[in-house]
Amino acid sequence: MNAGADDHPRRGDHADVRARSASPAAAGSDVPRPRPPTTSPAATAPTAARWLARGAFLAAVAAAVILVAFSLNGGLGLLVVSALAVVVLVGSAWWFLAVRGVLRWFALALFVVTPLTVAWLFVRANLLWVVLVVLALATAATALGQAALARESRPAGMPEHEAPPPQRPFVVMNPRSGGGKVGRFGLKDKAEGLGAEVVLLEGPETVDVVALVRQALARGADLLGVAGGDGTQALVAGVAAQHDVPFLVISAGTRNHFALDLGLDREDPSTCLAALTEDAVELHVDLGLIGGRTFVNNASFGAYAAVVQSPAYRDDKTRTTVEILPELLQGQTGPHLVAQADGVTALGPQAVLVSNNPYQMSDLAGLGRRTRLDTGRLGVVAISVASARQAVGLLRHAHDHGLTVLETPEVVITADTAQIPVGIDGEAVMLPTPVRCTIQPAALRVRVPRHRPGVPAPRPALSWVRLRQLAFRHGPSPHDG
Repeated sequence: MNAGADDHPRRGDHADVRARSASPAAAGSDVPRPRPPTTSPAATAPTAARWLARGAFLAAVAAAVILVAFSLNGGLGLLVVSALAVVVLVGSAWWFLAVRGVLRWFALALFVVTPLTVAWLFVRANLLWVVLVVLALATAATALGQAALARESRPAGMPEHEAPPPQRPFVVMNPRSGGGKVGRFGLKDKAEGLGAEVVLLEGPETVDVVALVRQALARGADLLGVAGGDGTQALVAGVAAQHDVPFLVISAGTRNHFALDLGLDREDPSTCLAALTEDAVELHVDLGLIGGRTFVNNASFGAYAAVVQSPAYRDDKTRTTVEILPELLQGQTGPHLVAQADGVTALGPQAVLVSNNPYQMSDLAGLGRRTRLDTGRLGVVAISVASARQAVGLLRHAHDHGLTVLETPEVVITADTAQIPVGIDGEAVMLPTPVRCTIQPAALRVRVPRHRPGVPAPRPALSWVRLRQLAFRHGPSPHDG
């Protein structure tokens, strides 16, 4: 329960998992919550979304027809070369991540040279127009598909609750977080000007933040706030929830994922201080719980957690990741994990991401947004990348083989070792197995400015599986008309 110089939250940057089953299940919670639709996408989508989905398929088919016509008119050789180039790109990307030494750098060279060579061949044959037309149609298919999926569902925002302003707010600020945002935006002086007691985590010694805020509560504090990273925010949020006092999030960390999903301004953290005034409201949000501690974003297992656990990760994240990934992707290191939830079992995953409320799956690393933080459900994502072909299929959302996506109030991670590394809101810890993750519905009262940027509509991933259901499976639509 200590806070370091800075918090660097992650969203499962290297989520690679072997999953035995793929089933979007959902379960309830102790508090009545909105439930996800049980009907298919096509049955609940508006007519406009269906036609946009069909337009996406039409553009994709047109691109394919042009390629076929081009091949029949003497371009078969270049078409074959292009297909082979795709295979080379996929293979070289996989080998760059999965191996070391000379082969890794040879794979990188192939990845760079291959598309340049193909482009040169098309220009030499005076057929650059084919590439441009196909790219234009592919772009149109992508845009139409994303527009269709965006119309498929429009989740409502979290309800706001009126509450009186605090009388004795207490705020912890980390002056090193976010490259010095506390000092750059004058957060300490501005917070004190609004009546808050502010403590700076200046170090150099490590400060027990939990003990610090408990002492503040004993002195009569009626709000706890944090200007720092998501890791520190999670620790203080747990205390605030336990004592049922409002919690203030100031977006002074490096990435501020929790603040982002609360709809706060990440560019100017001083705007968050408006929550100390009368012009503010409360959001009642859920908290994740793992190994006796809370998390506001996610807990990650497997490949990503092992990378974060490396002592070199904080100093050189990219290099550390590239160095460790080969053993993890090939299953040479790391514990053998099993994830279980709602009767679904993911066997031998390379990585698992458990989030406080489900992410919009804009990519498989869990880097999407959470449109709500009050559904009473954990999001669980498990991905398997056993081959280059499977990796590309998952990244393109062309299929869901090897992918488990669940919404559940509880998930249990077991392993063949007594302890496993876990990344909790970007902080590396070791936890004894089995590891049980649960959710505490509406446990945290977050005080936010009434006027804030808000949470924008999520940009959905282009999933051809969902688009196919949306475009061609008929059913009644409550939104039609």
